[in-house]
Amino acid sequence: MPGPTRNTRPPVHYRVEIGDLHAHLFRVTLTIAQPDALQRVSLPVWIPGSYLVREFSKNLQKLEARQAGNTPLRVEQLDKCSWQVQCSPARPLVLRYEVYANDNSVRTAWLDAHRGFFNGTSLCLRVQGREKAEHLLEVPAPKSLKGWSLATGLAPRDTNKQGFGSYAAADYDELVDCPVEMGAFWSGSFTARGVPHRVVVAGATASFDGARLLADTQKICETEIRFWHGAKKAPFRHYLFMLNAVDDGYGGLEHRNSTALICKRQDLPRVGEARSTEGYTTLRGLISHEYFHTWNVKRLRPAEFESYDYSGENYTRMLWFFEGFTSYYDDLFLRRAGLLDNAGYLKLLNKTINQVMQTPGRLVQSVAEASFDAWVKYYRQDENTPNATVSYYTKGSLVALCFDLTLRGEAREHRRAKAGTLDDVMRALWLRCKAGAMREADFAEELAAAGHRPYAAELARWVHGRDELPLKALLQQHGVAVLEEPAQLAHRLGLRVGESQGVVQVKTVLRGGAAERAGFAAGDEWLGLEPATKAAARGMDGGWRMSRLDDLMHYAGDAKKVIALVSRDKRLMRLELAMPPALTTWRLAVQDAALMDQWLGPKA
Repeated sequence: MPGPTRNTRPPVHYRVEIGDLHAHLFRVTLTIAQPDALQRVSLPVWIPGSYLVREFSKNLQKLEARQAGNTPLRVEQLDKCSWQVQCSPARPLVLRYEVYANDNSVRTAWLDAHRGFFNGTSLCLRVQGREKAEHLLEVPAPKSLKGWSLATGLAPRDTNKQGFGSYAAADYDELVDCPVEMGAFWSGSFTARGVPHRVVVAGATASFDGARLLADTQKICETEIRFWHGAKKAPFRHYLFMLNAVDDGYGGLEHRNSTALICKRQDLPRVGEARSTEGYTTLRGLISHEYFHTWNVKRLRPAEFESYDYSGENYTRMLWFFEGFTSYYDDLFLRRAGLLDNAGYLKLLNKTINQVMQTPGRLVQSVAEASFDAWVKYYRQDENTPNATVSYYTKGSLVALCFDLTLRGEAREHRRAKAGTLDDVMRALWLRCKAGAMREADFAEELAAAGHRPYAAELARWVHGRDELPLKALLQQHGVAVLEEPAQLAHRLGLRVGESQGVVQVKTVLRGGAAERAGFAAGDEWLGLEPATKAAARGMDGGWRMSRLDDLMHYAGDAKKVIALVSRDKRLMRLELAMPPALTTWRLAVQDAALMDQWLGPKA
């Protein structure tokens, strides 16, 4: 979109300056060229892609307004995130304020002596009545910080070599969908299917192998663009990965032509290290996941998200598709890009399956319900979360797996040469919905077209029901051996614990397990154990102090019951624990490589 000339005042202009590094303060000047007589502004309460009301206005302070002649105007607060100013429409309205930025995540804003980062939803007041007008973002170069650069997905208007200057956005939605990274970051670039891509990494150490990260990311991007468009071009002109490497952290947030990522420094690839660590594999899966969102949720999106309401929750029952199916394809594309072999892919799939099967909430809540409840459950997890809810990411990915393997299996069984796979369904939805609003009915119709039959029963059971998914049968039909292995002790007990400095801390007590029947509660410190009977006392040789969970089996031996000594709110308690029976978990293995390759092997 052509921008105005240099002499034309933009309708909405933000100037973001570094106010105080050590106080973590950005200073923002908002100029509205032609304000309303009673101009209202507001700050979003959430950021698309992260379904929780985060109340960004809590970090906004010292809001003041002025007009021509530097005349101060009264600013009236209307609610938790909205303000209004009575002014003259004939003169520009200037608002100045500060934003506290001390959240080192991908969702809000951060500023210190080493790095700056912000999403527009945290810093940029929304000018009501001007949301569809062009917005200009100006970030001047900080004079006191040498070596800093700036990166963003916004279109540059007038910038220097380091990226500081002004950027244009067609409207408010685009402005807040392009976060900004600042600092002395590492930068590299590549081209994927004719599209320039840039990767910037903050916080990397001297051992970081940037060339390897670029090469692997390029393979992922080329595979995904080819999946969606074949030989055609991607729906964006350039793409930016912003990766923040920290001591401990993980996550990502998708945007229309960029993504913000966070990972552990130790998970970055290292110079001279050819093998792929588990952490680096996880990082590549995150890159794949967020990049896939460029299509699946940023463009092809739930009908409820066709127009965002930034003032409150935006509900949808479709996150099982937009997050869950993306979670299915993220690791699958690592396999198709040649970054994993079949065994490596099965290891990741195995982890997801066991996570879901060890979550009692899968029998309590459907993935459609979990999608709707994301605002109050998934993003507000507590000790009861595994008992009450299921992740639309993990179970949603298994729902995708079931649909994909069902389509492939029925095509092979009925020898339908033109039968489709889930790949075909995804591409058909992209064309059907014109890369826009999608409903579950659209998915159902494209499934039926690909599989030559309706799939209403599967949608009812797998998406809206709480039945177990037919994973074992489907995997076995596609060359995967499903083996049973002894479960770890925590799973057998129905516990999730933390172990630190010789203390076993109970984090979660799972529904229906031996620990719940014994009376354990989240927050208990498990101190030790005693024999439950005199006969057992001879075998156990008295009581024992525990410093880790595995001590239980070491000291209990073959006892059928023990007395668990716990501390709850500083009160000592004795709980009779019946030793649980042996349980098993799954281990997936390659049984028929040729059959698996029909599913995993073909390039997208």
